[in-house]
Amino acid sequence: MILLATFAALLLSTVLILAGHGLSSTLIPLKANLAGFGDLQIGLISSSFYVGFVIGCLFGPFLILRAGHIRAFAALVSLMSGAALLHPIMVDPIAWAFFRAITGVCFAGINLIAESWLNDQATNENRGTVMSTYIICYLGATMTGQLMIVGFDVATFVPFAIASIFVSVAVVPVALTRSAQPAPITLVRFRPVRLYQNSAVALIGCLLIGLANSSMWALAPLYAKQVGFSTNEAAYFAAAIVLGGALTQWPIGRLSDGLDRRLVVVFLAAAAALTALVLFMLENSSFWPTLSIIFVLGMVSQPTYAIVAAHAFDHVDAEDYVETSSGVLMSNGIGSMVGPTLAAALMFAIGPDGLFVWVAIIEVVLVVYVVSRMLINPADEDLEKTEFEYGATSNMGAVLTPDPLDIEDPYVIPPEEFPAYETDEGLASEEVGDLPNRNDEDEH
Repeated sequence: MILLATFAALLLSTVLILAGHGLSSTLIPLKANLAGFGDLQIGLISSSFYVGFVIGCLFGPFLILRAGHIRAFAALVSLMSGAALLHPIMVDPIAWAFFRAITGVCFAGINLIAESWLNDQATNENRGTVMSTYIICYLGATMTGQLMIVGFDVATFVPFAIASIFVSVAVVPVALTRSAQPAPITLVRFRPVRLYQNSAVALIGCLLIGLANSSMWALAPLYAKQVGFSTNEAAYFAAAIVLGGALTQWPIGRLSDGLDRRLVVVFLAAAAALTALVLFMLENSSFWPTLSIIFVLGMVSQPTYAIVAAHAFDHVDAEDYVETSSGVLMSNGIGSMVGPTLAAALMFAIGPDGLFVWVAIIEVVLVVYVVSRMLINPADEDLEKTEFEYGATSNMGAVLTPDPLDIEDPYVIPPEEFPAYETDEGLASEEVGDLPNRNDEDEH
């Protein structure tokens, strides 16, 4: 309880933001379909969020260095809340793509702030518990937001206003917190060539996983609506994918500790391809059977990122964890930028079931690629694996790592490149690198 109280304000703010984000993410494709947007336009709108997310991961740290965690958080929350309200005011696909890109930038920055703050205040002894609690809150709040659409009329302004209110109110707990603002966030270079050399499966695997999973997150509600299910039922489809992945990520991850993780990825991808093909072949199925298969698809498709991330950590030294964590997230984000657009194009060409044809194709490509890598590089029997951690292998943000962040990491941009770090009290008189970590128990 004491541990939870330490992070209560930050977790409460995060939960409120995620509830609003979950509601708007489910609402937007449904509202776009109702407004007469084409499938390709809806796909582009969904992809725009991930374009913004990648931009936010790249440039968010500079905003935090300039303004400090609390003021950057307040600015991003305000901008994200405003973007939510603009959707029903300007009902235009180009405008919506721009609003979703802004939302993605804000969402990435908010994630960076929350996760770096948690990393800074956690100790070596409780870091795993803190990050796992954060991920559970993350998934639970997202699903709650997705399900909040039940009972709302998507044709009205109200659900957009509710989403905006949740995001706006989220600034209050952080703004009033008495916790010390953390030390400045570390900046990490994204070096795909180095990541590929360390683990080709990590770079290419996360790219493919982004292509498939982002399409399901973004377009599952649209699929449900187009095949004749109600708005409320479409919300359950979106939540089922998240819930399925949340339930299986940890047990499958722990199972992978005793196996070649690539074998686990092959099994999951093959199962996802098969499940997607079952959904494609369904004809005039009722709600519950379809929802059940969607749930199974979430169970086998969503944990693959975590297993690939764990595989990447197995093949790098501890000082490379920060760069590796950022690298796999960026690879996943790049795939997510184009996945929904290409999936929507296939839905336009062959119908709503084109979503699952797309997912099946990508999962088969993932199977073929990973098997080819296994033939080139057989498993090392003497490899010392990093124990699977629920929080460290999540794709929720860019600073979740199995070890605490180390400002002395040689692949982190040197802090002396930044003249000062602005806090709520003004520019710090010390160099960034001289700022003490407020966690006396953490040698990092």
